[in-house]
Parts: sequence; C-alpha cells; structure tokens
Amino acid sequence: MAESVVQQASPRGRLAAAQARRALAGAMRVRSGDSRTLTGLVCLTILCVIAAIADYGWFPLSAFAVPLVLGSLLLERGHLAALAVVVAGGVVVTIVVTEATPVRIGWAAVMTLLAAMLLMASYRSQLGVHGRMGESMLIDLRDRLQTQSELPVLPEQWYAQAMMRSAGGAQFAGDFIVAAMTMESSQLEVVVVDVSGKGLAAGTRALQLSGAFGGLLGALPPEQFLQAANRYLLRQDWSEGFATAAHLAVSLETGVFELRTAGHPPGVQWRAGSGRWQVHESHGPALGLIERAEFAPISGRLESGDALMLYTDGLVETPERDYTLGIDKLLGESERMLTGGWENSAGRLLERLDSAGDDRAILFLHRR
Repeated sequence: MAESVVQQASPRGRLAAAQARRALAGAMRVRSGDSRTLTGLVCLTILCVIAAIADYGWFPLSAFAVPLVLGSLLLERGHLAALAVVVAGGVVVTIVVTEATPVRIGWAAVMTLLAAMLLMASYRSQLGVHGRMGESMLIDLRDRLQTQSELPVLPEQWYAQAMMRSAGGAQFAGDFIVAAMTMESSQLEVVVVDVSGKGLAAGTRALQLSGAFGGLLGALPPEQFLQAANRYLLRQDWSEGFATAAHLAVSLETGVFELRTAGHPPGVQWRAGSGRWQVHESHGPALGLIERAEFAPISGRLESGDALMLYTDGLVETPERDYTLGIDKLLGESERMLTGGWENSAGRLLERLDSAGDDRAILFLHRR
C-alpha cells in the first residue's frame, strides 16, 4: 500500500519539481534581462555626464530625464532605485565639475521626474508586475474579454453579429456579450450585460462577470440563469454592485425563444411579414440589488426572415433624450439600415448611432 502511494506520488512530485525549475528559470531570465537593461541605462547616464561636462550650454540637466523615463518602463522597483542613485550622482557630478549656475530649473525637473518614476514603479510592484509586463497583462485581459464575447458558429440558416464599443474609445468596457450553444447545439443562449459604470472603471468588473456568466450559460436551465447571476453579484458586495442584463434562449430548429431582462432595455423583433419592429417588454430588477428576484419571461418565435436585436442603454439613453424616444430613434435607424441587408448589421447600426458618452453593445440574430 505504501509502495503504491509512493508510486502515485512520484509523477506528481516530478511534475511539481519540473514546474518549479521552469518558474525559477523564468525568474532568472527576468532578473538577467533587468540587469542588462540596468547596465545599458547606467552607460547612457555616464554618456550624459560626459556630454554635459563637454558642453553644458548645449546639454542641459533636464536631459538626464531620458534614462529615468526608460528605466520606469523597463525596470522593476529595486533596479529603478539603483538607476535613480546613479542619475542623481551624475547630476551632482555635472554641477560640481561645470560649476554651473543656472541649474535650478533642470535640477528641479530631474528630481520631480525621479520621484514620479519611483512612485509608478511602486504601484506596479504592488501588482507583482514591472516594466512591460504590466502593459502585457492589460492587453491579455482585454483580449480575454473580447474572446469571451465571440459568438459560436451557427447553422447556415442563421446569421448573428455582436459588437461592443467603450466610452471614450478605451479597449475596456462595462458592456459585454456572452453566448453559448447548449442542448447538443440545438439551442443558442446569449446574455447581453451592462455593468454599472463605464470605460476602464467598469472593465475589470465586466471581465469577472463575463467569465462567471459564461460558466453559468448552459450549466443551468434558462429560467434559472438570471436568478443565479443575481445571487453571484450579491455575493461580490461591490460598492457599485449591480448590472443590467438581457438573457435570450432560442431553439435553432424551431425559432422559438424566451427572453428575460433584468433592469435592461427591452428586446425588439423584426417581423418580416409586416415589415415592422415589435418591442418585447419583460420585467425584472437589475442584478445584484434584490435577493430572490423574479424575472418574467417573454416568449415568441422567429419565423424565416425575422430577426431579434438586443442592446444596452448606451444606444438609447442620453442626458438630453428620453428613454422611449431613444428606442424610437434606434428602431427608425434600424429600418433604414435594413435597406443594405443584414450583413454587418450591428456594425452599421453602431456607426449610425455612434456616441462616445457611454459603453455600447448590440446583438443581431437573424433567421435567413
């Protein structure tokens, strides 16, 4: 028995040892890279000292800011502090050797920048990242949020497009879309979410919720999804802990759908037979506000040629425009847009209604 335990534990032990070796090797590569970068920046500082001594009138003290700026982008806090000492020493040497008098402005600029660079490095060290790793982490988070909002491949008779845009043109947004195929690929579930706040401030909460909601889609019956999402937000206890959502479950075989909303704008259906939009009003409180909330469903059917549009309030609400008027404008623009067909419908509609004041997300689902 003891031998079998040892034999079972040995592969895990070897795996753990291999992972530890890889982590150590990675850390050594990072430290080695930082050391080489520090050496290069120290050499650059020495060149600045030589140039300043050779011709102080042409080479002001503020030029010593260049290695500091580069160091703040490339070095971790310890190496940056060492570079700061070297730069400060270089400035002192330059002042003493050249006996320069008009140095107050340059000295103040360099020292102010030095303090700012050290403060930035301190903030990054709290996250455990430094140099370009911080930017790479943000890019990775952005890509993950966008990837989670990609729609699955649908049968040929269906067309869908989803698009998101953030306030101010930032890459992070508080509006997102998550979709999944369920019930052996015969049912599509989509949730369109608007997290409280906008832009970068809401982007981190949106990333967390998109992962959680993606795990809930398909794992629960459609009628339980918003209730589970509501309980999840209540457990987070965020200071701005609410979100609105529209959850759609549609059979790709029959076109029958159920739509539930949580404090979210109503979904709208394009009726190909009548050539008009129909508003589907459903009722439910925003997520994260009320325990044991109930979300009333709206049932319908997408016939051939019909379409369904879900969107966030950034497309219909402005401080100057009433909510109802915003929906009327959205539907009017949608009718004019349809003269060009359904291809790239979400993108073309966003261009018509583009506004940088709020995050926006839109989904079109069309039955060919």
